[in-house]
Formats: sequence, C-alpha cells, structure tokens
Amino acid sequence: MDWFYAIVYGIVEGITEFLPISSTGHLILTGNLLGVPWTKEVKDTFEVVIQGGAILAVLAYYWKDFLQIRHIGTDRSQQTLWLGVLVACIPAVILGLLFGDAIKANLFRPSVVAWALIVGGVIIWLLESRRVTPNVDAIEKIGVPRSLLIGTVQCLALLWPGFSRSASSILGGMALGLDRPTATKFSFYLGVPTLGGAALLDFIKSRDILAEIGVGNVLLGAGVSFVVAYLSIGWLLRFVSTNTFKPFAIYRVVVGVIILILIATGVLSNGNLA
Repeated sequence: MDWFYAIVYGIVEGITEFLPISSTGHLILTGNLLGVPWTKEVKDTFEVVIQGGAILAVLAYYWKDFLQIRHIGTDRSQQTLWLGVLVACIPAVILGLLFGDAIKANLFRPSVVAWALIVGGVIIWLLESRRVTPNVDAIEKIGVPRSLLIGTVQCLALLWPGFSRSASSILGGMALGLDRPTATKFSFYLGVPTLGGAALLDFIKSRDILAEIGVGNVLLGAGVSFVVAYLSIGWLLRFVSTNTFKPFAIYRVVVGVIILILIATGVLSNGNLA
C-alpha cells in the first residue's frame, strides 16, 4: 500500500501547498485519518521531501521569469526582487532553527490545526471585507523592506501549524498594499528557497529513512505533487484575477469545525502528530 499512500500524499501536497488552506495541516490530518502505517520519522521526512515536487512546479510554471536571474548583475529590478525574496526567508529560518523542534513536539495536534484553519479563515474574510486599495501590481516593485515584513508575517504559519504559509504570506502582502495576483505570485517565489531548501536538506540527510518505503514511492509522491501543484498554480492565478479569497475563508472554517467535531466524537485522535 506504500504506493497508494504516496499518491494520496502527493495529491494533497500538490493541491494545498500554494492554496491558502495549509498543506501541513492537510498532510498531517491525511496521515492520521488514513492510518498510514509508516513510522513518525518516515512520515515527517516524506511530507517534507515531496514538497520538492511542488517547488519544481513553480520553477516549471515560471521558467521564463526565472531565466531573467541571469541578468541580475545589471538589472536593478532583478536585484531588488531576489534580495527581497532572500531577506523574506530570514525570519522563518531563524525561528525554525530556534523553535522548530519544540513546535513540532507540542503543537502538531488536530485541535491546533483546526483552530488555525478557523482563525485564519476569519482573518481572510475580514481582510477581504475591509480591503485597502492596492498600490503594488508587480513583484519587482515590492521592495526589500516590504518583503521583510511579508517574511515576518509568514512566520505565523511556523508558529501555528495549520495556519498556512501561503495564507500568511499572501495576507501579509495584501495588507501591505499588494494586489491579489502580485501577493500570490510573491508567495510562490518565496516558497522556492524556503521549501526547496528544506526538501533538499531532508532528502540528503534522511535517505536511509526513506529507503524503508522505497525510492520509487518517494519519486512517485514527488511526481504526483509536481503535476497537481502545476495545475493548482495556474488555477489559483486565474481565480484571484477575478475573485476574492473569501471562498477559501469559508472552506477553512468548515474544515476546522469538522475536525473539532471528529475530535469531540472520538473519530479523530487529538494526539501529537509530529
């Protein structure tokens, strides 16, 4: 059944990584509800490594844009963009190194994920209802100071499992004056070093752990994640060009309430998922 779990994990990762609904929350809940028989170490490592498939999807979708980095030596807009992306990653890296293990040990529980989904949904709804007029319509115009602030807001997803890295970075961008497509695209870019680095590091460090389920299954999960994430990126960009994020707010609240009901009825254990 390892191949089946790999496919399911890949689908869930591909759909949820870039939507503002929390990939981490959905992955840990998927493993819990399916009763995946893998050890904690295997599940944790597998979930991180298959994020590499989603990151490759961003590179494939924006390959023409990423090629512009070759002009970074002379193009001021490229210098500003990529300096902003790197600076935005700093808060999450520092926070992860200092508190990552403690957060996993104490906060990776279905109830925590449920409340993160609900609270995040409410925040999305309120932000969309009181939307300020955006003044930034391209990622090259974001600037380093604003990028750092977005990266700081992104840390909310690390501190509160289930809040969503995409949601926090997109919401942070919108609150700072980015229009929806620009905030969404910057969130994609920000995920490349943040998630790509974590996936590569885990793959290198944990090859022996992943061998328990086979390299083929790891590649299968990452491959499925790549395809589904690529489709999700295109869909989300088309969606936000003409719609608000309110449907995601409703979805988050509904799923969060369902999780709390499952916990209350004993269908879902509220034990630590890390």
